[in-house]
Amino acid sequence: MNKGTVKFFNESKGFGFIKDSDSPKEYYVHATGLTEPIKENDEVEFEVQESAKGLNAIRVKKI
Repeated sequence: MNKGTVKFFNESKGFGFIKDSDSPKEYYVHATGLTEPIKENDEVEFEVQESAKGLNAIRVKKI
C-alpha cells in the first residue's frame, strides 16, 4: 500500500489528486476508487492502478 496526502478533492465533481509520501508523484483519484469519504489534507493509504490516462489511486482509505 502506498501512503500519501490528499492534495485536492472536489466532492461535487467526484475527483481529486493524492501526493505520494515517498516520491514527488501525484495520482488522480476518482470517487469510485474510495472506500470512505476523503477531503483535502487527509492522510491516506491507496493502491495504484494503470489506466488509459495514466496511474490512478484506488482502494483509498484514511489512516
